[in-house]
Amino acid sequence: MANQQTKGEKLQKVLANAGFASRRVIEDWIEQGRITVNGEVATTGIRVIEQDQIVIDGKPFQFTTNLQKTRVIAYHKPVGEICSRDDPEGRKTIFAHLPPIQRGRWITIGRLDINTSGLLLLTTNGELANRLMHPSYEVEREYAVRVLGEVKAETLQVLKKGVMLEDGEASFNEIIDGGGEGANHWYHVILHEGRNREVRRLWEAVGCTVSRLSRVRFGQITLERTLKPGKWQDLPPRQIEALAKKVGIELQPEQIYQDHSHSRSARSTAGRSSKRRY
Repeated sequence: MANQQTKGEKLQKVLANAGFASRRVIEDWIEQGRITVNGEVATTGIRVIEQDQIVIDGKPFQFTTNLQKTRVIAYHKPVGEICSRDDPEGRKTIFAHLPPIQRGRWITIGRLDINTSGLLLLTTNGELANRLMHPSYEVEREYAVRVLGEVKAETLQVLKKGVMLEDGEASFNEIIDGGGEGANHWYHVILHEGRNREVRRLWEAVGCTVSRLSRVRFGQITLERTLKPGKWQDLPPRQIEALAKKVGIELQPEQIYQDHSHSRSARSTAGRSSKRRY
């Protein structure tokens, strides 16, 4: 039986903050026996300290209580890159372009598939990432979509009312006409969740073909025109604080990372659509 000490942090909190998964998922891992502490299978409720040896699925994890400041960067993901660290097929990964960090690791706040470009937020704070991704907090995602062919008004209404997909009903909260010429027409769509390929699947469900897709906003953070594909920039402390507050996390100034040598302010445009083409 693993040591049930009263000091230290709960194991699921430590691993969630490190970005492995949500606390609930990690509790499931503990019940499944996937985690050991000091060579023994971890049990629910166990607390850990820096000296403990934690192993997850055979891979060691070094826990440190040193203050890890919350850092958030915006990355302009190009088409052709994946959001996984390792890929058996050898495809390009977003992590090849990110700045190194001394402790912890970069955690993606939602993902974009290989054929989708645009704004991707990453953070060092696992709890912040998990909350921003959770549907209960209703954080808006906005996408610019290029659709082939004419889309009737009735079809747009169906997309807003709701379409049954294989993993449940889905809909757009808002659809904004972005114009276009010939066979291509642009729309900006807004939704409050980030299921796998949800935007593409919604359009496909009503018989429309998406020829281009880019995320242009996540919450109050928009993709800057000056941020080129394959490049990243730090979010300023005021925007990190606002993101955290949106999901019920209070961050003090000393808990937020700021690097003046790399940071460049990203404009906050909460509640405003980013009407531009990609």
